[in-house]
Amino acid sequence: MPTILVVYHSGSGSTTRLVEEAVEGARSPEIAEATGVTVDVRVLLACDAVVGDVMTADGYLLATPENFGYMSGALKDFFDRTYYPCLDHTRGRPYGLLVKAGGGGTAAVDAVVPLASGLAWRPVVEPLVAAGDLTSDHLMAARELGSTLAGGMAAGLW
Repeated sequence: MPTILVVYHSGSGSTTRLVEEAVEGARSPEIAEATGVTVDVRVLLACDAVVGDVMTADGYLLATPENFGYMSGALKDFFDRTYYPCLDHTRGRPYGLLVKAGGGGTAAVDAVVPLASGLAWRPVVEPLVAAGDLTSDHLMAARELGSTLAGGMAAGLW
């Protein structure tokens, strides 16, 4: 059974709402019905995720608010603690990214992508930037992102 590790930080709750939708998408019963494979989804706050969590996961969903044109300090701390211990052990694993942004969100994406690329994680879905107030379209896109990541893992595409 493939495992997705969701690592996130949320200050206002909006990022949490996006994560909840993505997790619902990843846990969609239609994935197991279509592939015969159930995907395990583990959800951890960035401050609680440790090296062992990263090593035992088969793929990742990262979520952060855009803080001062950057990823959250908690997600940066997660990378600081796990990057080098995981560097040679998690190469090629798929990941997705959610950013809740008050502004454009591209700076937060630009902060996370080089770290994930340095780990040689494969971006298998486009980063989702939910700019401004959360809308039903943002929530639907988050659900689709989770479903796509999990569905691809269940089908053996990534």
